Amino acid sequence: MHRVYPFTAIVGQERMKRSLILNAIDPQIGGVLIRGERGTAKSTTARGLAALLPEIEVVEGCRFGCDPNQPAYLCTECQERLEREGRLPVARRRISFVDLPVSATEDRVVGALDIEQAIKKGERHFEPGVLAAAHRGMLYVDEINLLDDHVVDLLLDSAAMGVNVVEREGVSFQHPARFILVGTMNPEEGDLRPQLLDRFAHAVDIEGIPDARARVEIVRRRLAFDQDPEGFYEQWREEEETLSREIEQARMRLPLVGYTDRDLYLIANLTASFEVDGHRADIVILKTALANAAFEGRLAITERDILIGAELALPHRMKRQPFEEGVLRPRQLREKLEQARAQADAAFQEKQEGMDGDQSPQDVKKKPMTP
Repeated sequence: MHRVYPFTAIVGQERMKRSLILNAIDPQIGGVLIRGERGTAKSTTARGLAALLPEIEVVEGCRFGCDPNQPAYLCTECQERLEREGRLPVARRRISFVDLPVSATEDRVVGALDIEQAIKKGERHFEPGVLAAAHRGMLYVDEINLLDDHVVDLLLDSAAMGVNVVEREGVSFQHPARFILVGTMNPEEGDLRPQLLDRFAHAVDIEGIPDARARVEIVRRRLAFDQDPEGFYEQWREEEETLSREIEQARMRLPLVGYTDRDLYLIANLTASFEVDGHRADIVILKTALANAAFEGRLAITERDILIGAELALPHRMKRQPFEEGVLRPRQLREKLEQARAQADAAFQEKQEGMDGDQSPQDVKKKPMTP
């Protein structure tokens, strides 16, 4: 068996690792863009996470890996098979890790319909693309800033909608396309358009680790892995299996995690203080906070969860002047949070005073948003 470098053996880069873990817990967060110089373990970290994720149930023989427990999200072929046979056989497999090449075309990404077969024989023949292979897995796009903007749009649309629809000459085919989208780029080679940047839920900026002891440990671990991948993995097996269980448990706990109206006011005032356009950041922060609470074993979000969500959701959405770095400093974020807390408490108190009845809205747990 081919071994990839263990996720838990990666030194540092905690924000990048946390973002990937939270997207694995809730793929509906919307993916992560990792920006950084070469040689900072971007692809190694993504591959390592995919390797430790729990196995999933799929419809046996399905080309798209449909979930047999989600009949509303079956592909066209599985829907027809279910109607014909009355049940779908189940198999288990590890999640897929799909690497999208920079040269990918639209047909390579979304798949292709054979129009000639449809016209001559009246048969619908669909050749799956990258989105089909990535369903319920991880789609990794290196140097995403070098991809054609139209292709990036297709990826982001599918990630947001969770479905891929292909239509040609009146013939259509659709299949579910829910995946963890991970894009990486080197800012020195150009940036993404702001409209595309905003579509990524998280953005993480990483740099090489300057600490000499940490750099030495990175070299030692990498050499040990290259010399004996299987033996190196055995050293980290316990940590890998523990994290895998924690992610699986967090996925099960996620629907039970709640939030209050005060949390919503806090998030809204925080994003408003940074003059962020639109409302996507608010939704991403809340989803991230819910996933982080689930990962840490809690059933209600805290200000710490909101802070983590803001650290991941705001840096690439902040307005900045030309040549100004879009860096969100921890101290700046804490100061904004304190201001947002005061504003949220005031707005919340005003709402509470205007409510009828004895129940305080602070005691009313809200269910997480449905995707």
